[in-house]
Formats: sequence, C-alpha cells, structure tokens
Amino acid sequence: MIVDLYWQRSQQAIEETDYKYGNYCHTIAYNILHSSLDAEECVNDTWLGAWNAMPDARPNSLGAFLARICRNIALNFRASQNRRKRGGGEVTLALEELGDCVPDQLDVARIAELNELSDALDKFLATLPQTERNVFMSRYWAMASIKEIAGILHWTESRTKSTLFRTREKLRRFLLQEGLV
Repeated sequence: MIVDLYWQRSQQAIEETDYKYGNYCHTIAYNILHSSLDAEECVNDTWLGAWNAMPDARPNSLGAFLARICRNIALNFRASQNRRKRGGGEVTLALEELGDCVPDQLDVARIAELNELSDALDKFLATLPQTERNVFMSRYWAMASIKEIAGILHWTESRTKSTLFRTREKLRRFLLQEGLV
C-alpha cells in the first residue's frame, strides 16, 4: 500500500513510511552515527531518497529497501564526519574486524561493492544458523555494538565476541575456499 502511494506521488507516502518504518530506520542510523539528531537527519534523507527512487524501482521489500538507503546515507554521513575529525567508534571497529577476512590491498568498503563478494556473502550467510547469522548481521550490517547485541540476546559480551570471532574465521575460510582472498 505504501509503495502504491509513492507511485501515485502522494505526500501521504512519507507520513505512512515514517509511521511504519521511522523507528527501524532511526535505529539503523543511530547505530552508525550515535547521535539522535544526525540519525533523524538521515531518516529524513531516507524518505527523500525513497521518494526519488520509487518511480524507477518498485521494491519487493519496502523495509529492506528503506534500510539500505538509510544505512548508505548514514555511512556516507559518518565518512564525511570522519574526514573532518578522525575518530574511532563501532563502525570503524567493525570494519577493522572484517578487514582480517579480506585482502590487505583492497579496503572493505570497496570489496563489499563487488557483485562476486556480495553473492559469496549471501551464500555464506545462508550456511549459518539463524542466531549466528543475526549476530553477524547485527554487528556488520546494522553496526550494533557488542554490548547491544549481548543485551538483546541475554548473552555475555564475552560470548558475543567469541561468536563473532568464530563467524569471522568461518567467513575467512569460506572466502579462501571460494578463491576471493
């Protein structure tokens, strides 16, 4: 219904999107930026991005479509912030953790854009048990902190770190097997 509103170019599409997906997108942006104001700006930019993209694309899953737009906007916003002031944080830490699984001569952001790696990651994720896949995606896609993931699952931070470490090792072996590293 919401996608139809976008295609009709109805302003109600934005209101309905904000009502249904506002908190979801805000959480994604906040996990990357750690600022409610910046996250809110990203969410508003997400609605604009969806509005501009919708006549050309009809998403199968509006939630996933919006999440991808929001995540990309937040990552670009963060990159812009980091160019102004170099700093650490969860995003940097999460990408550094993944850096051990991919070749040194390429950076993680560039490799993630390659279709071959994307297909391999999808294939790898399909082999994981659901909980392990959720932990991995929470950390490396939604950029959630170890503490947040542990809290959601009622795990210790140590167990969460161990699970992520073992999953990264599985990913590294998988990528080696696939000839991607």
